[in-house]
Amino acid sequence: MSITAPRILVVEDEPSQVEILRFNLHQQGFDVSVAMDGEEGLQAAIEDPPDLILLDWMLPNMSGIEICRKLRRAKETREVPVIMLTARSEERDKIRGLDIGADDYITKPYSIKELIARIHSALRRPTASIVEHKLFVGVIELDLEKHKVMSEGVEIKLGPIEFRLLATLMQNPERVFSREHLLDLVWGISAYLETRTVDVHIGRLRQALATTKGKDQIRTVRGFGYAVNPI
Repeated sequence: MSITAPRILVVEDEPSQVEILRFNLHQQGFDVSVAMDGEEGLQAAIEDPPDLILLDWMLPNMSGIEICRKLRRAKETREVPVIMLTARSEERDKIRGLDIGADDYITKPYSIKELIARIHSALRRPTASIVEHKLFVGVIELDLEKHKVMSEGVEIKLGPIEFRLLATLMQNPERVFSREHLLDLVWGISAYLETRTVDVHIGRLRQALATTKGKDQIRTVRGFGYAVNPI
């Protein structure tokens, strides 16, 4: 039985970088496609979502930051891992990249061995078990159609915001979502809300889940955001 090679979309406008990446990724058994400007990269990702995207920050027509933001808002690419490649090495730039939904951030010049290791790590990221429109993580079962949540056989009553928040976290177990990213995904109007809003609803979600004997599966990453952990 043949195993399909993981598909990687490289969005990079420097020909020398493209060739280096293409050669080394092919050597590692990846199926590589390339887009050399921002609009082309976004269109390619949405029309035929790859398994992972390597995304340059500085691109013609559309920046990598804007592409990543649009990828995270599109249902076709919301869960595709994105690793940003950039010469911008300041901490504030890295935080900005992660805040808008990048899974990882590597500054140029970078080690190919390190890049390959990070690609494998991103591709191993756990996903929720999904059976008949239901999500299963640890003791929590979430029914996307009936809008029902169960924990160890006990139904958990959640408001609509808490339900969407939990569903978002459960679709990517162990992935840390920044408050800004959660505002985009759950509320869709982050420009008009403070990040404290996320903390308030996470508190309500924790309180609701605490009505059962199950362990707290919501993990706080101090100064950044939240994740749901399989237990």
